[in-house]
Amino acid sequence: MKLKTMLLAAAALATTALNPLGASAEEVKKIGLAVSNLQADYFNQIKIGVESYAKEKGIEVITVDAKNDSATQVSQVQDLLTQDIDAFIYIPAGAAAAAVPTRLAKEAGIPVVNVDRNADEAPGDTFIATDNATSAYEVCKHIIGLAGGKGKMLMIHGQKGTTPEVERTKGCMKAIEENSGVELVAQQWSEQWSQAEGLNIGQNLLQAHPDVSLIFAQADGLALGAAQAVKVSGVSQRVYVGGFDGDTTALPILAEKGFDATATQQVRGIGRLAVDSAIKLAAGEKLPAEQLLPGFLTTPENAAKFVAEHP
Repeated sequence: MKLKTMLLAAAALATTALNPLGASAEEVKKIGLAVSNLQADYFNQIKIGVESYAKEKGIEVITVDAKNDSATQVSQVQDLLTQDIDAFIYIPAGAAAAAVPTRLAKEAGIPVVNVDRNADEAPGDTFIATDNATSAYEVCKHIIGLAGGKGKMLMIHGQKGTTPEVERTKGCMKAIEENSGVELVAQQWSEQWSQAEGLNIGQNLLQAHPDVSLIFAQADGLALGAAQAVKVSGVSQRVYVGGFDGDTTALPILAEKGFDATATQQVRGIGRLAVDSAIKLAAGEKLPAEQLLPGFLTTPENAAKFVAEHP
């Protein structure tokens, strides 16, 4: 059985196990999808997963892109809620105003599926994401192992306070704490999770700490930038770089040993599960507060299979 078929079957089985009778899409005609930033490959892949699966079920999807601006997203969601949507799939653009769209939807009686990021003070009816802490732990454990269990480390964070940033920090810190020979010497937060930021932050941190041998960057874009920074910094020692996401643009570079490890997320599987969850919630069913899917530790040795068939 092909990789994607196996993963999607597992996600479907997990959802079906919660409700053996299933729920019909017949009464769900329109879903609103608010995405934080479609310029990021990860979010674009989730969008594709949601839209293609919804199309199979005869459901219209209205998608809006906040371009990482919380105020824009609140305005977009207010407009979505006037368009007779039956359910709302929501990826917050940031931590600051993350609760507002959820509250607006719930006040309108529309069920909310939060994806990737949640708001503690106003969570969705269910939250779907990768198990970020476990996957980040696996990535950091792997690169620490490559470095012989010791060395100085830099951490380049995602957007501060967002769910993936918090959970990926937690996972990597666990790996660091398990290895007394590893010292986290510096860390810095990004705003856009981007390659340009990874390069800029990486160069600055390497200038201040030229003797590091480990970098954990909390997104593949950041990791690619950090790998560039290592090349141009002139350091003589081997620096092991770990990323996160399994971006379709980064995986071929990983396969060619452009960096050392990532966690490949089930982006299409997340999109399908979000649609199924929206249908169930619209039918009045209760779902778990969290539905976490595993990520897959990906290295140059196994990256090719994820390039050929992304989950």
